[in-house]
Amino acid sequence: MRLHRLGLTAFGPFGGSQSVDFDELSAAGLFLLHGPTGAGKTSVLDAVCYALYGSVPGARQSAQGLTLRSDHAAPGTRTEVTLELTVAGRRLEVTRRPPWERPKRRGTGTTVEKAQSELREYDAVTGTWKDLSRSHQEIGEEITQLLGMSREQFCQVVLLPQGDFARFLRADAEARGRLLGRLFDTQRFADVEKRLAERRRTAEARVREGDAALLADAHRMQQAAGDAMELPELAPGEPGLAEAVLSAAAVARATARERLTVAECAGLAAESARAAAERVLSDVRELARLQGRFAQARERARLLDERAGEHREARERMERARKAEAVAPALELRDAAEAEHRRAAGAEARARGLLPERFAEAGAAGLAAAARRAAQELGGLESARRGERRLAGLLAERADLDRQERADEDVLAETEGWLADWEATRASLQARVESAQEAATRAEQLAVQREPARRRLTAARLRDALARDTEDAQRRALACAERALAARTHWLDLKEQRLNGIAAELAATLRDGEPCAVCGATDHPAPARKVAGHVDREAEEQALAAHQRAERERADAERDLGLAREALAAAGAEAGDTPTDRLAAEADELERGHAEARRDASALHPAREELRRAEQEHERRTAALRDAAVRAASRVGHRERLERERTALEEELAEARGTAESVAARAAHLERQAARLTDAADAARAAEESAVRLKAADGRLDEAAFRAGFDTPRAAADALLDATAHRELQRRLDARQAEEAAVRAVLAEPETAAAAQRPAADLPGAEQAAAEAAERLRRAASAEDAAARRCAELDRLSARAADGVRRLAPLREEYDRVARLAGLTAGTSADNGRRMRLESYVLAARLEQVAAAATARLHRMSSGRYTLVHSDDRTGRGRSGLGLHVVDAWTGRERDTSTLSGGETFFASLALALGLADVVTDEAGGVRLDTLFIDEGFGSLDDQTLDEVLDVLDSLRERDRSVGIVSHVADLRRRIHAQLEVVKGRAGSVVRQRADA
Repeated sequence: MRLHRLGLTAFGPFGGSQSVDFDELSAAGLFLLHGPTGAGKTSVLDAVCYALYGSVPGARQSAQGLTLRSDHAAPGTRTEVTLELTVAGRRLEVTRRPPWERPKRRGTGTTVEKAQSELREYDAVTGTWKDLSRSHQEIGEEITQLLGMSREQFCQVVLLPQGDFARFLRADAEARGRLLGRLFDTQRFADVEKRLAERRRTAEARVREGDAALLADAHRMQQAAGDAMELPELAPGEPGLAEAVLSAAAVARATARERLTVAECAGLAAESARAAAERVLSDVRELARLQGRFAQARERARLLDERAGEHREARERMERARKAEAVAPALELRDAAEAEHRRAAGAEARARGLLPERFAEAGAAGLAAAARRAAQELGGLESARRGERRLAGLLAERADLDRQERADEDVLAETEGWLADWEATRASLQARVESAQEAATRAEQLAVQREPARRRLTAARLRDALARDTEDAQRRALACAERALAARTHWLDLKEQRLNGIAAELAATLRDGEPCAVCGATDHPAPARKVAGHVDREAEEQALAAHQRAERERADAERDLGLAREALAAAGAEAGDTPTDRLAAEADELERGHAEARRDASALHPAREELRRAEQEHERRTAALRDAAVRAASRVGHRERLERERTALEEELAEARGTAESVAARAAHLERQAARLTDAADAARAAEESAVRLKAADGRLDEAAFRAGFDTPRAAADALLDATAHRELQRRLDARQAEEAAVRAVLAEPETAAAAQRPAADLPGAEQAAAEAAERLRRAASAEDAAARRCAELDRLSARAADGVRRLAPLREEYDRVARLAGLTAGTSADNGRRMRLESYVLAARLEQVAAAATARLHRMSSGRYTLVHSDDRTGRGRSGLGLHVVDAWTGRERDTSTLSGGETFFASLALALGLADVVTDEAGGVRLDTLFIDEGFGSLDDQTLDEVLDVLDSLRERDRSVGIVSHVADLRRRIHAQLEVVKGRAGSVVRQRADA
């Protein structure tokens, strides 16, 4: 990597634009970057780091990068850093602009503009720059990949920081390990340690989980085995737990099988006893059944003897019913004939009751003849009935004609009145339409005039308001300018006072034995003292901040004044010079006229619609008047024809209806009379015929009763039984017969008779003995079943425990292996005698390379006296591996680096920094570093040592490498001709560059 050019604008102490030509400085190989304290030497290196990585080293980087901006910069100047370099054979240009708090383009106040980045590459073929990226992330990744190192590594390797390597030289193992870890990125080895530790904890947890499951199964086996198993007193994770559980399970299974065998034998004995008790119980139950059966049969025979009289009466009743069944048909016929005669007589009486009294004694033939005469008379009235219906229709037509006539007269009167006013109505409506049309035209004209009047009124009002705002802004701008001038004068006065007393301020930081920040001397014979009224940095910064605030307020006020004047001019151009009140009156007059015209014009459509409806009504009424005249003429002839027909029909109907109200009434009377006479004749004939049949049925009934042996038909009827009574009587007789047969059969059974001769059976005693035997068998079976379940459960749990032990064996082996590895990499294992962690082991190898590379330069700087060596000895209770000692060739002893003097510490630290830079460069992939910077520390060297150190640094120029030394030691200005001087002033720092003496 070689730097070519660096451009700075408003960065750090540089208020303006500065440029550094590294090609010119690097031509000499060794160049000096110097300047007074606080001028900004380190800021040049910060700019290089910021251009490459977008941030500055250490605590100088704020959260958003806003503090990178120079306080000396003009408000409109943006902070920018541009670096041109060659890396990996590619010439690149990186431009970065940090976030910028700038004034708003509109309104007052400030706004923060985001950071910007740009990466370009020079095309040697075309001789132009081409854009590569504008993304912060892409540019950062590209630079990091090309350089092969992070920002921290770059700051330690290229920008060798002042004091850092002296602290690294004297640091303990932990601090030295943190720095080496950042430079060599050994986080992956630390991640390996953490991963192994996590795997150890995971494996241990899984082993404990498996042991806990095994102990849970052991507790379940203990519950199943009862007192036949004792658990081992071991916790999960302890060795021997699996073997102890499996041994206890085997003992429990053997004990459970012995108890199962005993329970099976007891069950067989109980089963035999229960079978014998069941057989005895069965015999006793059979004896009790036979004895009960014989006693029941004797009781049933006694009851049959008691009911013998009832049985004889039932048999006699059944015999008389069988004889009466022969008379039953004659009885049914006589009852049917009597019912029929009663119905016919009743119908005749009802029919005669509807006839006039003159027909009360008439027979069936007389009634039939009277019915025929009424029918004949009814047939003669059919023509008169049709004429009567026609007369009713004529009267209805006449009434309808009268109604039509009255309706037409009303229509004619109303229509003639409406048509008489038609001309006046049409003229009125036409006038309304024309008036509304004129209002619509007027509204359109006023609408065109209204909008310009509105705009002029709005512009006039804005003109008046802006005039007031412009006056206020002018007063504010004048006040802000006065305050800004006073604040600037105050700040410059305080700054001049502080510069006059800066020596006392620097002297306040001096400590006995420590080098001066200006000259590097460790002796301070007469430091300056602060005088009364001394101005410190805080007072100057407060005055500067007040001055900047006042300047921002002045700029904001002037910007507001300009905007107000521009707005006032624009408003005045549109509004003119007319007063606002006059424009408002004109606009109001136009608004009122427009509203009135729109209101009048809104009646145009309703007026047109009303005129159209009136014309349609005129046409409809004219047509109705013509139709009414035509209908009136046709009604006169129709009414005359109806009148002639009505007169003829009334004369014919008067003769036909006689004394009745109408022909229809007379016809209805004759229809009812004919129907009643016919019904009465039919009923009289039916009554005569039913009386003859009843008499014949009585004769047949008397004959049948006599033949069946009954004195009278009534006696035969009383002896008859209905179907239900007959079935019930027959059932009783059959049941008696069946009961007698069953009793005789039971009493004749030999087993029953023999059982009756034996003593009474003791059924409760036999049942109790059988129940006791069954209970003993149930308890024996329960005990056997419990023993079998215990054996099955123990077998199942033992198998599961054995399976768990087999599955846990590889996991336990993995845990032992991972635990050994984790302890070895963490430095806690007994096999790791030096208690060295894996990361420390890797860093120790890197430190050994660094010590070897540093020794090559330390030999020359110390005239062959000192050698840096790596030590892996333990220090106290800490871990070993990162020790660093120096070997003194004059004494031949190895001692700690903290025993070196100030100058020796500097060149030892410088040699260590250069050696570390070489090792880190090799680690980064061999990227060539053609430009290096060394920051401070040369003031602690004597002349001879300084010459030797400069010789070593001068040797770095081999293979076209350049080294920049950052120092304010005066002797270096005489020794190094190529110089970059940083000069500070009131307006900010500037750089001056020279390449020769």
